[in-house]
Parts: sequence; C-alpha cells; structure tokens
Amino acid sequence: MENKLKLYGFNNLTKSLSFNIYDVCYAKSEREQRDYIAYIDEQYNSDRLVNILGMVTEMIGAHVISISKQDYDPQGASVTILIAEESKEPIATDTVVAHLDKSHVTVHTYPEYHPDSSIATFRVDIDVATCGEITPLRTLDYLIGSFDSDIITMDYRVRGFTRELDGHKLFIDHKITSIQDYIDESILERYDAVDVNIYHSNIFHTKMLLKEIDLQNYLFKTDIYELPPKTRLEITNSLRREMIEIFSGQNVY
Repeated sequence: MENKLKLYGFNNLTKSLSFNIYDVCYAKSEREQRDYIAYIDEQYNSDRLVNILGMVTEMIGAHVISISKQDYDPQGASVTILIAEESKEPIATDTVVAHLDKSHVTVHTYPEYHPDSSIATFRVDIDVATCGEITPLRTLDYLIGSFDSDIITMDYRVRGFTRELDGHKLFIDHKITSIQDYIDESILERYDAVDVNIYHSNIFHTKMLLKEIDLQNYLFKTDIYELPPKTRLEITNSLRREMIEIFSGQNVY
C-alpha cells in the first residue's frame, strides 16, 4: 500500500484469495485422454508450481519461510509456501504440513477426463492467505497469464478489524468494488465476467468465461484440417457446453 494507515497497534486484518482455473481440451480417444493427462501432469509439476508461487510471493512483498511440494501418483501436484512480511532464514523441511508463521500460499492441480465423452479438464486451485497490509489481488494478472484459463473463479475476503489511532475500527483497509478492478482491461476483454459480492461482509466473488474458442487450441494431437466441418462444429459445441456448465456451477445440458 502506497499510503500506510496510522494504526493503534498491528494491522491484523486477514485477507484471503481463492483463485481457480479450468483448462478444457478435446482428446478423441481414451489413449489420447491419458496422454493429455500425462502431458498436463508434466507441464504443471511441483517444480514449476513452486516457481509460480515464488513469483506470487515476491509480487505481494512477502518472504518465503519454507516450501513443501509433492507430485502425486497417478497425477496431480501440490505446493505449500509459508510466508511472512519480515525476512527470515529459510527452514529446511521434507514434510507436507508445517507450522505457519503468518501467512501461506498453496496450489493443487486436478487433471481429469469425462468418462463418456472426449473432453478432458485440468483444474488448478490456488489459495493466498495474508495478514496485515499485504493484499494478494495484485497477482491476478500474473496468475491468469500463467495458465491456459478457459474458466476462472475467484473469491476474495477480508476478515477481522484493525484500529486507527483514535480507536475507530477499520474492517477493510483498501478500496474495492469488484475483483475485476484488479484485472487488466486487455484480459477482461477476452472474457464474460459476473460478480456476486456481499459488500457489507467484505466478500467478493467473480467468475469469468472465455468468449472465443479457437478450436485448434483445444485439439490434443489432432490437426483441425484433418476434421470435416461438421465434426469441428460438434467438437466446438461439446467444448462450449462443458465450459458453460463449469462456469454456471450446474448441469445445464
């Protein structure tokens, strides 16, 4: 924050950002679906996720205390980074769970495919929890750009309160009307976005759906020109139906 608040004591507001993306793909055979899952699992292994979360930590001005990472069998990965506002010596650890100094950043991946269709989906869940003046909202452009984001859902909440010098309570320490305020216009232009906010509780929710589908980007090991026009249309419709259901959070078709 550029203009620090003059507070009585420590700023103990807790800010949490939940960031979820879905990447949808068409793989026409069971073997191609397995190959897609394996490809995604390798592309977003725990080492790469550590690099992404490390950049998130740097962007919010925090310092890494310890890192825990895990690649799962048959697929998926998780990373947990414990962070603090003040720089501390790193703690070496091989454990999956560690004590929290002040805040944390986590990521989990969920590759999967539909049992009765040719649609495969890759989901990434990232949670950033901070305390004090650090806000994770400034990382949204970077996070969106780090993944192939067809559908995005974001939740941001500020909890607790802090006090000004005269004792006046502050239940939030920055201006916000929508999570979209923190996303670049060039990104927003590519998506349909919907807000569901509870302002008096400092709870903000935004979900975004990619407007245009470039079919070639969704075909795994298949060239678009190998497919007849009718098949292209059918695949595009299948992809769009899957994306709409994920975006709406219910079975529509």
